Amino acid sequence: MSVDEPKGSTLPIAAEPEAAEAAVATSAEPGTTTVEEDLRRQVAEKTAEAAALYDRVLRERAELENFKKRMQRDKAEALRFACEPLMRELLPIIDNLERALEHGAQSGESLVEGVRLVHKGLLDALSRNGAQRIEALGQPFDPARHQAIATAATTECEPNVVVAQHHTGYLLHDRLLRPAMVTVSTRPVAAAVESVENSD
Repeated sequence: MSVDEPKGSTLPIAAEPEAAEAAVATSAEPGTTTVEEDLRRQVAEKTAEAAALYDRVLRERAELENFKKRMQRDKAEALRFACEPLMRELLPIIDNLERALEHGAQSGESLVEGVRLVHKGLLDALSRNGAQRIEALGQPFDPARHQAIATAATTECEPNVVVAQHHTGYLLHDRLLRPAMVTVSTRPVAAAVESVENSD
């Protein structure tokens, strides 16, 4: 005896597999494309941002290295010339000793040798700390190292030659500590030369 199916009830009919996949793909395509585009755009933005940050880091690191080198250079320069104020104070003392030596040599006093030893000791101390005397007498006038305080007309040497040195100049390493104060030769005035020739 067969059991009759209840009236009005129907069993669900399974959809075809191909048709179901097509329906899912069709419903998902618009949303998927938008999400992929958004992701690609965000990746591109983040990539550009990362490249900009990396470039900035490189620039700042280069600037930091340059700053370190500049500070090291400035520190070395400051240490090299740290004794400059002391040497400036010692120079007038050396000038006075040199004057005493000249006076003592003329008068024949016995203290000349002692002053000469003190003078030599001071010069040696300056030399050990990087100071050098500028020997100007007989040299061409150099405005970077010499300070002309007078001129002398002469025919015994070329113009612009140092004929007298009043104060010795000094260098500290390669920096001018004090220029040499000098008298510089000039050409005699033509009228003076003629009068000299006529007197002969």
